[in-house]
Amino acid sequence: MSKQKFKVGISVGDPNGIGIEVILKSFQNPKMLKLFNPVIFANKEIIEYQMRVFNINLELNFIQTFEQTCNDRINVFNLSLGDFKHNFGEATDIGGRVALKSLLKSAQALKSGKIQALVTGPINKKNIQSESFNFIGHTDFLSNFFSSESLMFMIGENLKIGLLTDHIPIDKVSSSITKTNLKKKILKMIKSMQNDFLIPNPKIAILGLNPHAGDNGLIGGQDEKVIKPVIKELNKENNSIFGPFPADSFFVKGNFDKYDAVLAMFHDQGLIPFKTLNFGSGVNFTSAMPFVRTSPDHGTAYDIAGKGAASPSSFSKALHLAREVYSNRLKKN
Repeated sequence: MSKQKFKVGISVGDPNGIGIEVILKSFQNPKMLKLFNPVIFANKEIIEYQMRVFNINLELNFIQTFEQTCNDRINVFNLSLGDFKHNFGEATDIGGRVALKSLLKSAQALKSGKIQALVTGPINKKNIQSESFNFIGHTDFLSNFFSSESLMFMIGENLKIGLLTDHIPIDKVSSSITKTNLKKKILKMIKSMQNDFLIPNPKIAILGLNPHAGDNGLIGGQDEKVIKPVIKELNKENNSIFGPFPADSFFVKGNFDKYDAVLAMFHDQGLIPFKTLNFGSGVNFTSAMPFVRTSPDHGTAYDIAGKGAASPSSFSKALHLAREVYSNRLKKN
């Protein structure tokens, strides 16, 4: 794909957050249009308003059909919304409706092959809820939309962390850690490493659930009864799976980087070290789906929305990762 522009769809997320700001800032870099042919799914007036607010001057091509797409400009697939008033930093009902309309239209374009990959702007998980979106977040919505069990995979410069369980309450984590679920997620991670990152025999580290990975059964039984047997079973099939490791000491320097990827048992176990080490440059990648979707590693950031202070670094990384994964899958096929 070195000479071909990559047609990427972009959903804007909550317009009262920093999503549109980081999208526009990403394409202020003139090198981006040499690699990407972007299609932003948004309302014309919202985009033009935020360009004025953030003093960003970009040449846009507003379209109503994909046949109108230009290869040398930023395309904006104009979505009609009626009256919209910006309230930066606030979770409003209409902000949720804007985010949902952008997401639905972009996901449909991805499914129909109009775009090659999807990069999603951050949503507010509460105000987007509706009859069309009854999910905890993007990952669950897209898994349902594409009828595919996915893996939430956080990608950083030197660290890749997948989650066995993601957006579920902590009191439901333990019962969700079964041999079937664990084996399924590890196999998805191995396949993603092979197809998406071209690592033929990845070394995967598994974190334990309990303190000190259970201390040989003294602190809970899941590490001994569930995690260890699955690792042993998978390694009989010539895989390179290691652990379970105590999570509190795993992420020290010179330890985690011995492995190609890490599987955490629950959200904060994986996301706290990941964001500590990579925040602002990491990417959320929904792997194990037939289509490529990435997003920045941050949320709506209402506290700085509308102030022009948001960094486009993570969103730009999400664009580049989507292109890399798509290209790697073509090489595998």
